[in-house]
Amino acid sequence: MNPTLDDIAAGLAGFLGDLWDDRVSVDELRAASAGARRRNILFRARMSDGSERRLVATIIPTVDLQLMDIEVEAANIRFAEAVGVPVPHVVADTSDDSWVGGAFFVTEQVDGESVPRSVMRLVDATPGLAETLAHQCGEAFARLHGADLSQAHPDLLGRNAPVGPVRAALDSTRARMDELLLAPSVPFELAHRWLEANAPDEVEPAMVHSDFRVGNIIVGEDGLRAVLDWEVSGVGAPMSDVAWMCVRMWRFGNDQLEVGGIAERSLLREGYESAGGRWDDHAFDWWKLLSTLRWGVGLAGQARQHLNGEFRSIVMAGSGRRVAELESDCLTLLARHAG
Repeated sequence: MNPTLDDIAAGLAGFLGDLWDDRVSVDELRAASAGARRRNILFRARMSDGSERRLVATIIPTVDLQLMDIEVEAANIRFAEAVGVPVPHVVADTSDDSWVGGAFFVTEQVDGESVPRSVMRLVDATPGLAETLAHQCGEAFARLHGADLSQAHPDLLGRNAPVGPVRAALDSTRARMDELLLAPSVPFELAHRWLEANAPDEVEPAMVHSDFRVGNIIVGEDGLRAVLDWEVSGVGAPMSDVAWMCVRMWRFGNDQLEVGGIAERSLLREGYESAGGRWDDHAFDWWKLLSTLRWGVGLAGQARQHLNGEFRSIVMAGSGRRVAELESDCLTLLARHAG
């Protein structure tokens, strides 16, 4: 049964009370958007001495939708925080689904805008924010990619494929195309052939977020305040991470501004290199095409989950209608490379 907000409030109060060995009350619950798979619940926790904390519970309703063990995701967020990436501070995590109906973790609330259109309006209304934000995102990427993986959660290292990240990406994309596409796609096939023929050199794997983009960040007038949604973080090629942020789908109508519809690529690169990152133009372009292809296949997979009854959701169903956009984007990128 899907727990109500009252059920969740009671569960969070009990969990935090046990954690802090205190009498805790929870109120002011408010559901925030968390995509198709997760629930984010903003709330206030009040202790017996009258002090209070503004927190967020990120809940995975069923283990079938869990892309990563909750303790590993929480550990990755803590790891990112330790190397200087702005993230919401993790208070606690648990895989015990008896508290709120699913595994969850609790973080401190971070004020700011996260909905893409709200972020873009804030950027438009704040002189200099576009440049600041793009530079800060580049810095955050570089800090993450330069981190010492020996300090990461052991399960993160277990995600490192026996082949290099380029080969692993090509092979996994081919497998997902064969498994998930609802119908054969000529644009996706052409993209995969070009990627096979023009693969960049393999690089030393680094920790990557894998979904760092507008929509998964919190932004204020001072710029980047937090990077959210670490459920697909892992080990991979640094340029795959920065290229993902620049896929056209994440520009939300501002197609002329490559970095999330807010800034030019050069500003992201400046921030990345200023924090020690090594930029590779060919690898960036290659990973941007691969990212576009992968997202198109991923959208087809979400539609398939709805159609076969695995996870019925209007969000998942609606994903299928956007596959054609990604096919068009692949053809546009291929035409640029051919020219």
